[in-house]
Amino acid sequence: MTQAHQQTKDIAPLSDADYMRDILRAPVYEVAIISPLQDMPRISQRLGNTIQLKREDRQPVHSFKLRGAYNMMSQLTEAQRKAGVIAASAGNHAQGVAMSGSKLGVKATIVMPRTTPDIKVSGVRSFGGNVILHGNNFDEAKAKAIELSQAHGYTFVPPFDHPSIIAGQGTIGLEMLQQNGHLDYIFLPVGGGGIAAGVAVIVKQLMPHIKVIAVEAEDSACLKAALDAGEPVTLDNVGTFADGVAVKRIGDESFRLCQEHIDDIITVSSDEICAAVKDIFEDTRAISEPSGALSLAGLKRYVEQHQLKDKNLATILSGANTNFHSLRYVSERAELGEKREGLLAVTIPERTGAFLDFCKVLGGRAVTEFNYRHSDDAEANIFVGVRLLNGQEELDSITADLRKGGYAVEDLSDDEMAKVHVRYMIGGRPTKVMKERLYSFEFPEYPGALLRFLNTLGTHWNISIFNYRNHGADYGRVLCGFELEEADLLSFTTHLRELGYSWKDETENPSYRFFLAKQ
Repeated sequence: MTQAHQQTKDIAPLSDADYMRDILRAPVYEVAIISPLQDMPRISQRLGNTIQLKREDRQPVHSFKLRGAYNMMSQLTEAQRKAGVIAASAGNHAQGVAMSGSKLGVKATIVMPRTTPDIKVSGVRSFGGNVILHGNNFDEAKAKAIELSQAHGYTFVPPFDHPSIIAGQGTIGLEMLQQNGHLDYIFLPVGGGGIAAGVAVIVKQLMPHIKVIAVEAEDSACLKAALDAGEPVTLDNVGTFADGVAVKRIGDESFRLCQEHIDDIITVSSDEICAAVKDIFEDTRAISEPSGALSLAGLKRYVEQHQLKDKNLATILSGANTNFHSLRYVSERAELGEKREGLLAVTIPERTGAFLDFCKVLGGRAVTEFNYRHSDDAEANIFVGVRLLNGQEELDSITADLRKGGYAVEDLSDDEMAKVHVRYMIGGRPTKVMKERLYSFEFPEYPGALLRFLNTLGTHWNISIFNYRNHGADYGRVLCGFELEEADLLSFTTHLRELGYSWKDETENPSYRFFLAKQ
């Protein structure tokens, strides 16, 4: 058991009344502001509900994390302040701890993964934090922080699973009720559960009729997994696009409170998060980080699923510490997340006028992307993007029309490999029959990552395809093909485990079959 986990276990659970008291007297406004609850007229009109956005990006560290960190650190004993504090974080919590330390005169050390973007490291240092770069991911950085806390007597400041952290975040809920006492629903982002627990526990005591909905990313839904199991569980892997909520295990105390006070939970895809980033920009001109737009993405899906109309809905822009280069990915995926674009693989005859005939079947709809390269005298596989006005229903209609016209069609709109890699690789097939298998990887962005990959795999098996994509995140997306005999698979899988990178076998992926495999 880690020291941080033990810290929470050693604290007797607070009652709801205790939390209300602690939220009411939390001294967060010594550093934080009362963030505005801003109207969102464009999306309100589109969805037929009144939607408001809690602007936590306006905080001095551009995130809500300052509230919890300061509330906990302000309660340290004199001996603890003198010894200093330590935290592990790749972003928002780090800056909250650093600024709180500067305000309170407490030395703050932050252990950050070596893959952390420079903008975040600089942000922590600008608030006076002492940065130690260690490890290739959050778990390694956290282990180092706990080791240092035990060696030097530092107080470990956890990112979410502590009553004082939860109470600090709960001040957001109190503000929302004061800013609009007529809310029907509040949508809350969930990573480790601190903000969801804190807001839910105060809202349900003061205005229990308000529905509190938790929102998670599909690829890091640790609260949903815990609710299904009846207790916190550890996910094997989490996606890191929305890195602010990429948490493998919900906090014990935050789970207890969420299980009691959350009315419902919903998960959303990365594409839906990208669409929500765009919605926030169009209504407020603010640029959210992916995890900051998570709860709006959940609100949109929940409204659609439950056909909500004429309700007062509120959500939170929880952070805006985004890497500028990641916006390229967001821009590419936003239309897919809104179901305003569909991606299709279509087989057309290889003859003059075939593209014109294909476009006639589309019925004048706008083509957003068309990728083609001659590879066969009889048929050609094309990668097509189509602008949509009526979402999935229209895409289904287009697919049906194409099949009726004699075309073989595959819908790739939800095919992650097609969206990340294949759309940029159209035009190449092997000239010989190969025993090829295809794998996707997430590469940590640190010096030597590619060399380690090649040393582990590339010296044993021939690499037949290689495509690398990065959009400013702390990991890269790699698609790699290998010539493998059936007898090689056991040894190859052993080497994959030795490598330690996240991977997936993509050999049966339809976009690979359409565009990259030998026919």
